[in-house]
This record gives sequence, C-alpha cells and structure tokens, in this order.
Amino acid sequence: MMKDLFSLKGRVAVVTGGSRGIGKMIAQGFIEQGAKVYITARKAEACDETAAELSKLGECISLPNDLSSVDGCREFAADVTKRDGAIDILVNNAGAAWGAPFAEFPESGWDKTMDLNVKSLFFLTQAMYGALKGAASEEKPAKVINIASIDGIKINPWETYAYQASKAAVIHMTRRMAARLIEDNICVSGIAPGAFASDMNTATRDAPDNVAKLIPAKRIGRDTDMAGIAVFLASRAGDYVVGDTLAVDGGVAYSQIAQPWG
Repeated sequence: MMKDLFSLKGRVAVVTGGSRGIGKMIAQGFIEQGAKVYITARKAEACDETAAELSKLGECISLPNDLSSVDGCREFAADVTKRDGAIDILVNNAGAAWGAPFAEFPESGWDKTMDLNVKSLFFLTQAMYGALKGAASEEKPAKVINIASIDGIKINPWETYAYQASKAAVIHMTRRMAARLIEDNICVSGIAPGAFASDMNTATRDAPDNVAKLIPAKRIGRDTDMAGIAVFLASRAGDYVVGDTLAVDGGVAYSQIAQPWG
C-alpha cells in the first residue's frame, strides 16, 4: 500500500515562476520523483537556463510567458494544453512583492502585486481547468497547489501591504476553489512558505544566519523542505488534503511564543 506513495511517475506538472527560488525547488522535486514538468517565467533566458539545468535530472520544458494579464494566462494555458492535453498538477507560484511606507504606497505597486498574486492565479487555474479535469479521476485526482506565504497568516514587520493582503487572499481563495473543484476530482491546496533564500526574500538570501535566529527551528528553509511538501501534496500521499494551506516555516506562524510586554 505504501509502495510508490510519493511517486509522480507518468504525471505532467506545470510550475509557474519555475525559473528560480521556490518554483525551481518544487520543479526539481517533481522531476526527481518522475514527473514531466513545464516551467514558465517572464524572463525567457532565465527560464530556458533553468530548464536546461533541470533536464539533466529528467524532463523539463521551458515555456516563457508573462502571466500578469488574463490574456497571458490564457495564452500560456493554450500553449501547454496544445502539447499535453491533460495536466495532472498545476503549481501557482508566480508572484510579486512591493514595499513602501504607508503614506507613499503607490497604486502601481498595489496593482502589480494583487494582479499577479491573486487575479492571475485564479484565471490561470480557470484556463487550465479543462486540462486538469481531463487528467482527474476519483482514484487519481488532479492537483492545484497555490503558493501563499506565512505573511498571509501572520503580519511581518515590513510595509508590504499589498503582498500581505494578497497572500491572505490566496489562502482563502484556495479554500473556495477547493470546495468547487473537488466536485471534478481536482484537489486544491496551498503552501505558505516562511524564510527560504530567494530573490524575492532578500533578507533571508543575504543574511540567513540573522534570520535563522528569529525562527523556532533555528534555521531557514532548505530546498528539500519545499520540494518535500510539494511532492507530498502532488502525489498520492496528499490525495486527502483538500482546501488546507500548510505552513512550511520552521514554526514561525504557529509555534512562536510571543514576547512578554513590559
């Protein structure tokens, strides 16, 4: 019964924002477990380079695209489904962040963050719905994994208003989408990463030892921590996880003791 519980052999996955950071960690984990993986990113050169690197481990295909608009989401979905009519796994990881003081926070930063982190996530899943439904069955449900953040669970010290609001929206939208798509044997779940070294999380990338002191587990996240949770949710092992968003953060969101007052 436990044999091949975490295997992704024969499955087709799409990972947005897959050229670097958390997306790349997830894509590599899927490939090492046997999946065929499409990655997309806005910068074509970076996407192609990552696909070439990961192709040494298995099958990884670069399909650069800008997912910041609904048209871009639909164009990308059409490209993928033209190549593979049925998609087993969609990881909505592409995202943006913006920081500015409250009184100066710009509309452009708000719109860029909310559009990519929330709107595009919804409309790409909508555009991929037919391909996901085509792969899904009661015995082997398709999977949608939305990448949120612990910043959607617990506020951080930085003035990243749109980012934190967008990630809270992703967590709740994951629950709403899950309630509908489970009818079609599509399991929707989420991951809320904490401190992982990436271009978006510059504090962790540039000063990991300083950040680690603030984490109950006393370390930042490793590539295998992110790959492991994604493989769990994408594989047969995660078939009964529906609507939940799992914090992968070394204890920051739910196991950190508040400092006493005074």
